[in-house]
Amino acid sequence: MIYITGDTHGELDRLSPSRLKFMKEGDTLIICGDFGFIWDDGKKEQKTIKQLGKRKYNICFIDGTHENFSLLGDYEVSEWNGGKVHKIYDNLYHLMRGQVFDIDGVKVFTMGGGESPDIDIRTEENGWSKEEIPTQDELLEGAKNLEKHNYKVDLVVTHEPPTRIKGFLQLKDYDKLRVTALNAYFEELSDSCVFKRWFFGSMHMDKYVSGTHMAVFKNIINAETGEKV
Repeated sequence: MIYITGDTHGELDRLSPSRLKFMKEGDTLIICGDFGFIWDDGKKEQKTIKQLGKRKYNICFIDGTHENFSLLGDYEVSEWNGGKVHKIYDNLYHLMRGQVFDIDGVKVFTMGGGESPDIDIRTEENGWSKEEIPTQDELLEGAKNLEKHNYKVDLVVTHEPPTRIKGFLQLKDYDKLRVTALNAYFEELSDSCVFKRWFFGSMHMDKYVSGTHMAVFKNIINAETGEKV
């Protein structure tokens, strides 16, 4: 079974064994970006990573905009369920951009990354990284992998939403709406790809936007039913 939740930002309570007690061996939890547990490479962090990786179920995450991309890039790239990952520790994986995974017979397309809302005032000296924005090569790889699957998957998991969804969720602040090339890419993908559900985390809200698009933050969602656990 696959479950989805939103940005964890290094909050261990969000992934406590008691909160995830419903998960069984072999199940998979996917986090929609801003994982936050790979940040300073300290002893406490390393201990936490090992604890998470030793769980009986898989904990997977896509990257968001607030990540230590330098540390993340130090992990060796390997293959897991048909797509490229950084294997962090045992059952803990970073699902890389533009991949299609077959997890228990469910096809999952992943594309992490985005553009920080405060990008205009942030620099690489204060924690911003240009690596948060997917490259042209990563976007092309995503398109090619979708083509291999005839543009048909079961789940789409991203950090950012498509343009129209983002605009709908920010109706009150529409004048301040920042639409990026990635939002436009997702808009095209939303029109050209067949999928059952699309989950995204950057808006930091739990909301059923439509029958297919779902903003997720603190809730844990059963990806098969679309219902909150």
